[in-house]
Amino acid sequence: MKVVIAGLGTVGRGLLKALSKKKSELWRAYEFSPKVVAAVKSDGAFLDENGLDPASVVSSLDGRGYEEHSAWVSGYTALEAIRDLDFDVLVEATPTNVESGEPGLSHILTALEREKDIVTSNKGPLVIAFEKLMEAARERGRILRYEATVGGAMPVFSLVEKCLRGNKITAIKGILNGTTNYILTRMTYERVPFDIALKEAQELGYAEANPSFDIEGIDAACKLVILANAIMGIRAKLSDVEIVGITRITPEAIELAREDGYLIKHVAQIEEGVLEVSLRLVDEKSPLAVGGTLNVVSVSTDLAGEFTVIGRGAGEETVSAVLNDLIDIWLERRRALAR
Repeated sequence: MKVVIAGLGTVGRGLLKALSKKKSELWRAYEFSPKVVAAVKSDGAFLDENGLDPASVVSSLDGRGYEEHSAWVSGYTALEAIRDLDFDVLVEATPTNVESGEPGLSHILTALEREKDIVTSNKGPLVIAFEKLMEAARERGRILRYEATVGGAMPVFSLVEKCLRGNKITAIKGILNGTTNYILTRMTYERVPFDIALKEAQELGYAEANPSFDIEGIDAACKLVILANAIMGIRAKLSDVEIVGITRITPEAIELAREDGYLIKHVAQIEEGVLEVSLRLVDEKSPLAVGGTLNVVSVSTDLAGEFTVIGRGAGEETVSAVLNDLIDIWLERRRALAR
């Protein structure tokens, strides 16, 4: 399997590390030995049609002067790689853009036009054009996997698609943003003021210098839109979500809730066709009462009751979902050839 990686941030770089570290293990378990023929940054790409050495690419990125790497081509773009190179799967890991979905949307559509399979950790294209992308994949008989877009390493889509067949999903609720959960946890248990908790989150790398995407609820709403489309068949857009952020929460409100045995959590929910991201009172014994940067998703079904998945929802853990999707495509394509 030949792979193009678009984006060398936390996910793209982490995938290269995993492929290097687990090379022997992946072969023993799945006979899976992918060749990364391109790993693309915003200012150029590492290219080798015979397969890059992932460890050397990561080493050059972690140091200085990656432009001196023998495989580096300055100015070469992800779109050029997708259009020109011989490969089987695109890993789309460029930054999320929920206004236009670009450049990820064009990357995925171009790869589908060339009849390539896709693994993406990028929420933007799915928020903007979920139905269009899935239809394009179906028309061309391609596989599009996106487990990493919601909940990082948490197997939310896999749980529903592979373990809950025959069930009707009646509701989904969860905590889908680790930054807001960290802030609320610090405010709840340490009585830290909002602005101090936010500063801590930024210093620890949980929040960006501009944290509005997280604290205003937009990130959680994007993930809710993907869940609505993928799991519940609702043709939802970001504008369909009622969004309330966490900026107005006060220590006094949190303390009053705790006196009655409740926590205030930032909850995303789909129920009866209504999509909401808002502050909710959660019983301290509820599955939603997770702390720190943890994410949680509870899926309600008509036959199997309620299932809850808890895990880390961002950062390097996301690599786990991307790698699993890659292996899943490899196994599915190998089974198809064996028929």
